[in-house]
Amino acid sequence: MELRPFAVAADAATVAGWPASADEVALWCGMREFPVAARVVAGWQLGEDVRGHVLVKRERLLAYGEVWCDEEEDEAELARIIVAPDVRGRGVGRSLVRGLAGLALRVGYTEIFMRVHPGNAAALRCYRRAGFLPVDPALAAEWNAPQPVGYVWLRHAGA
Repeated sequence: MELRPFAVAADAATVAGWPASADEVALWCGMREFPVAARVVAGWQLGEDVRGHVLVKRERLLAYGEVWCDEEEDEAELARIIVAPDVRGRGVGRSLVRGLAGLALRVGYTEIFMRVHPGNAAALRCYRRAGFLPVDPALAAEWNAPQPVGYVWLRHAGA
């Protein structure tokens, strides 16, 4: 498997088609609309601090995720992680998350975080297996104050 930068024109429709329901969209990216339009996924790449990547095997997209870079805080957040439906449960998500964390570490970020919807048990298991641990509960409460959901906040154990 290879991690490569997201190719907006080629990858957006594939990634947008992976969620199978409105509930899955909400767990993935917090949106309410289903299905997700390819233009929405493509639009995420316009953020100056967003670095979208895909995990591929023999040119087939297996997973998508983003690194959100915060230069001011010297930290990165991994976000919008999703795996193609037919390869879920096979370690693909863990490989993607480890690859994205490795990218963030290589460019010098000292802290790497993730926020996960509390109802996404499969994602929580995956991220813990990829080396992420819960942040201090007081810090999670502070970060959740302005959020629409009480996310589970995780920190990369190697950062």
